[in-house]
Amino acid sequence: MAILITGGAGYIGSHTAVMLLEKGFDIVICDNFSNSSNDVIEKIKKITGKDFNFYNIDLRSKSDIDHLFQTEKIDSVIHFAALKAVGQSVQKPLYYYENNLCSTINLLHIMDNHHVKNLIFSSSATVYGDKATPPYKEDSETSATNPYGQSKIMIERMLEDLHHSDDSWNIISLRYFNPLGAHSSGLIGENPQGIPNNLLPYIAQVASGKLPELKVFGNDYDTPDGTGIRDYIHVCDLAEGHIKALMKLKGSPGYDVYNLGTGKGASVLELISAFENANGIKIPYTITERRPGDTPLSIADVEKAEKELDFKATRTLQDMCRDTWNFQKSL
Repeated sequence: MAILITGGAGYIGSHTAVMLLEKGFDIVICDNFSNSSNDVIEKIKKITGKDFNFYNIDLRSKSDIDHLFQTEKIDSVIHFAALKAVGQSVQKPLYYYENNLCSTINLLHIMDNHHVKNLIFSSSATVYGDKATPPYKEDSETSATNPYGQSKIMIERMLEDLHHSDDSWNIISLRYFNPLGAHSSGLIGENPQGIPNNLLPYIAQVASGKLPELKVFGNDYDTPDGTGIRDYIHVCDLAEGHIKALMKLKGSPGYDVYNLGTGKGASVLELISAFENANGIKIPYTITERRPGDTPLSIADVEKAEKELDFKATRTLQDMCRDTWNFQKSL
């Protein structure tokens, strides 16, 4: 029996795929390469020395998902596939709702038809919006300041309702904070198409000369240096969190939610400084207006994940910056 990884050629999906293969799991990956590249599939195989089946499908096609489940013996699903840019979601809300919601509904229908009821869902810290007070606990009030976050809230509620209707479903929603870094091999990392929406890939492209300077969106937040503070977690730590969640699924937990973060925050300016110190490269930047949908502060309360999943992030901000630059230099 294999684990299906939707969006497995993406940033977090590819690192999780590597870790699963290295730990002896059988996997199947599907992706439509909307924000990834097909060469990532071969890089995963190169890193691990292991093979797996891949399907180039869009989850908005129920027939394609059904064909995959008819062909493969799937035991559990890790559902990464989604659009994820906050700013773009504000500009194109219907595009985000159609893609993120319809894809998930289709996947759940097909899983149900094939009696596959173990799911790890890729959620987000954006579900905490601006009503809860950081550090966010899993039972903090949820809200959203942008359609991307709203889509995650909707899916979480849908999954909880699904479990309540049929308690044979075992579902864990993992609320990621801000993943950074890359695999130590330098072969895989975050390589978005077009101008990056996330901070560290943008910094890395400025460092490489692909972009002239970094735009810092706002320096008038109520934070020590005026720039937004985020809980940054290394993508390889995040991948390990999925392994821990998979172990939890085997115990039939029902429906549950966990934060994956470090419990510590760093501002935009602190991240720039960390990158400069880790790699010896000066990053030019300018201050511009706040970005719609952003919040000033986002930090995880990580107690529940530490206690119930035995998960704790260990890699540092310096590690994230060093590994990101190592990956960027390989492009």
